Amino acid sequence: MAGKKGDNNLKGWLYLLPALLFLGAFMVYPLVDVFIYSFEEGYNSASQTFMGVGLYNYSRVLHDPYFLQALKNTFILVIITVPLSTLIALLISLGLNSITTLKKFFQTVYFLPYVTNTLAVGLVFMILFKKTAYSDGLVNLMLAWFGKGPIDFIDGPYWAKMFVLCFYTIWIVMPFKVLILTSALAGVNQDYYNAARVDGTSPFRIFHKITLPMISPMIFYLVITGFIGAFKAYSDAVALFGTNLNAAQMNTIVGYVYDKLYGDGGGYPSYASAAAIILFAVVFTITMINLAISKKNVHY
Repeated sequence: MAGKKGDNNLKGWLYLLPALLFLGAFMVYPLVDVFIYSFEEGYNSASQTFMGVGLYNYSRVLHDPYFLQALKNTFILVIITVPLSTLIALLISLGLNSITTLKKFFQTVYFLPYVTNTLAVGLVFMILFKKTAYSDGLVNLMLAWFGKGPIDFIDGPYWAKMFVLCFYTIWIVMPFKVLILTSALAGVNQDYYNAARVDGTSPFRIFHKITLPMISPMIFYLVITGFIGAFKAYSDAVALFGTNLNAAQMNTIVGYVYDKLYGDGGGYPSYASAAAIILFAVVFTITMINLAISKKNVHY
């Protein structure tokens, strides 16, 4: 019996071996490699040499104004877009779940941005918000109806550019969240709702005591993946403000890492590695905090 169990365990590990090799080669090894590079001062990728080992790269990155700006932008993006997009997606999903006429049509409409190219959506947003010599943009035209504007949302003040970036990010992530939450709501057992209505329970109490606990695992999943995705944001900013994000003051941490590797200020893999490890530490810490909070608020 013990021998049979050992054979089953061996078969299980053999089935997992391809995935473990893949993860080890393309995830674990690069992470360890980047961690080592982050401590090698003055690393030269051409000659594979460095001048010393220490914390200089981290000190340099943490005192770099461009990195601090990227850190600020990323945190603002995370703090605003993750909770707001999740809340809006939940409200839309509740609305879709409560209608019967044209339900599939509206689900398709809300999902369309998810299958649209990111840069194409960015171009549309530029047309909506960008102020040019020929037009102030559709958004400024609408603001003019209320006696406001015009505001240059693409090349103007920082708050305006951050508003567009947050708006764009929420628009991009919304379809996926609506899809997940709509599926979660459809999976809630209707017997709970029927029993609550028989007892005369109010709609708000039904939502708070039945709907929210039943879909809390999916909400938690969206929050976790939302935090990770927002911290890795880069293409969104490029789609709106171009590749020179430092000049626009709209760079993100991932954009900073890319610039240190390949941009105009590129050729500094040690600094890029240090910034990447800092990003990893931030995402890991926030994920652990969310996991700790979920133990009390998520019902499986």
